[in-house]
Amino acid sequence: MSDATIRHNPERERFEVLVAGNVIGKAAYKEYDAGAAPQRIFYHTVINEEYGGQGLAGRLARVALDATVEAGLQIVPVCPFIKKFISKHPEYADRTTATTPAHLEFLNDALAPRARA
Repeated sequence: MSDATIRHNPERERFEVLVAGNVIGKAAYKEYDAGAAPQRIFYHTVINEEYGGQGLAGRLARVALDATVEAGLQIVPVCPFIKKFISKHPEYADRTTATTPAHLEFLNDALAPRARA
């Protein structure tokens, strides 16, 4: 879909796919301070069902991962789609950090307030 645009929305901690000004997909993340190796944990990627099968999720993943690398952050792929994308694109392998229990605990704590709201 050529009229789709992808933008970074750091205030909402996500990369977004827009069509006609409407958000139709996102790759959500949380920044994680690992001391000397700052990281971006990708935990959820979704494209609205009616836009599926058009390659938008792949375009979104590439933009999000490229921006993460350019920002000097390590990629932590918790999201199954991002994990699968990286497995098919080895150029990101050296910028990827395996998910640890500490990452999952951090995500659980960070996302818990949303679940209660």
